Order: sequence, then structure tokens, then C-alpha cells
Amino acid sequence: MAIQIQGNGGVVADVGGITFRALKVQQAPIEHGALGHYSYGGLTGVLPAALAANSEIFQFRWSDATRLAVVRKVRISACVSTTFFAAGVPVQIDLLKANTWTAVGTGGTRPAAAALLKKRANMGNSLLGANDVGIATTAALGAGTKTLEGLSMCTIVAPGPITASLNGQIIAPGTILFQHEVGDGEHPLVLAQNEGFVIRSVAVPATGTWQAAINVDWVEVAAY
Repeated sequence: MAIQIQGNGGVVADVGGITFRALKVQQAPIEHGALGHYSYGGLTGVLPAALAANSEIFQFRWSDATRLAVVRKVRISACVSTTFFAAGVPVQIDLLKANTWTAVGTGGTRPAAAALLKKRANMGNSLLGANDVGIATTAALGAGTKTLEGLSMCTIVAPGPITASLNGQIIAPGTILFQHEVGDGEHPLVLAQNEGFVIRSVAVPATGTWQAAINVDWVEVAAY
């Protein structure tokens, strides 16, 4: 006996093919209601190799008391700036979740999202606080008041080019540092009030200078 599946609009679901008769589905973005989907891209300043171990170069804090931030993707790239590196440890980058983040970090560039960064004009303004996103300029960011988890959520190890005969690339453009595909059944990083994440320069070879680009895609929702 045939079984029909009927959608909310009264349309009966269809199947395709001849043998497997797979159900036809359509992927859709995460429902955002009166809020929205957003994307931020930022550049650090010229960073020295002398940054201390585990220096924070990017911070993303969620401070809204009732809504959630669903982080879908974080991308990074990096290259040598004016001075190539000395031989030594590779470039090491990690991403850690932060909890009980009650005071924002300091230093760097701190863009105010407000009515910007929307993926569609009719979406609501971002609920990010004015200083909740920070990206380093020429020094590490101040930590603020928070607790970092003891293990990294994701890491990258990359070469530190040591000679001008190389092209200076450290991390290729568009490299994914963190990504969870909701359509594949993976769970994204969901941030409640005073939670967030940081990207750190864990270790960098001596001598050289470098610059990084960071992109974050997230959704703001009332429930998830």
C-alpha cells in the first residue's frame, strides 16, 4: 500500500529515480525568525613573531541574555608580511570555547555589527555587543574576564616560510578552521549568554612578521 507524506502547505512529497525512489528534499537555511544570518571578515595588523605563546588574536563573545548565536563556520588565512621567519617551530593556531565571559576583551579592532553584516537586508540587526568581537592589530588582545576550556576545539599547524624564494603563504585563503554542516546531521557551536570562542597564536617561529584574515558565519536565533 502506498503511503503519502503531505507537507504543511498541502503538497504531497515526491520521490525521484526508477530503482531507489529516494524522497526529494530541499536544504534550507536555519530558521532565524525576526533575527538573521551574518558574516564577518577581518584582517589583523602586522603581527610579530614575538607574540607570547597562546596569544589571542580573535575574540567572539555572545552577551545576549535570551537569544542564541549559532556559529556555523570559521575560516582563516595567513601570510608573511615584511620579514620572513627563522627556521624553528611551525605556525600553530587553535580555537577554544570560552565560558563565563563577563567582561569583554581589550585592544585590537572592535567592529560594531549593528545593522551591518546581514546576509539579507530585511534581517534584524545583529545582537552582538559593540565590543564583543575583537581582532588583533599589532599585539595580542587583552583577555577580559572569562574561562577558556582546557582543550582546543580545532587546531591548524602550518609552515612558517623562511626564505623570500617562497611565496610567503602560511595558511591558504579560505582554510576552514571550524565548520559543522547542519544538513549532514552535525551540531554547530551554539553560544548562550557570556559564552564565545577565541582564536590563538599558539606558537610562531622566531624573527618573522605575519598577518591573518578571519571570517565567521553565524546565525542569531530565539531558540535552537
